[in-house]
Amino acid sequence: MPLLALVPLLACQVCNKYNMILNELYSREPEAYQDVGQDNSQPRLGDLRKTRLTLRQINKLRQMNDVRSYEYKEKLKQVKKQYAPPPAAPAL
Repeated sequence: MPLLALVPLLACQVCNKYNMILNELYSREPEAYQDVGQDNSQPRLGDLRKTRLTLRQINKLRQMNDVRSYEYKEKLKQVKKQYAPPPAAPAL
């Protein structure tokens, strides 16, 4: 494949990368996605040990994964409905 044929492909990939970032800036996530009070991921000066997940955190991660999988399935249903072939016209 000649090098000139790859230039539009690479430009398209770079454009898509920046387009996704812009879309993320303008679309707000629901407020309950991150609980700042529960966020203890920032290490402090005296922290030497590896952080351990509590059962509450593990349960919350499982619930978030369940919600994401449900949202993904619903989105797939909408996409299948959107791109489904049109119904056949009745024969006269």
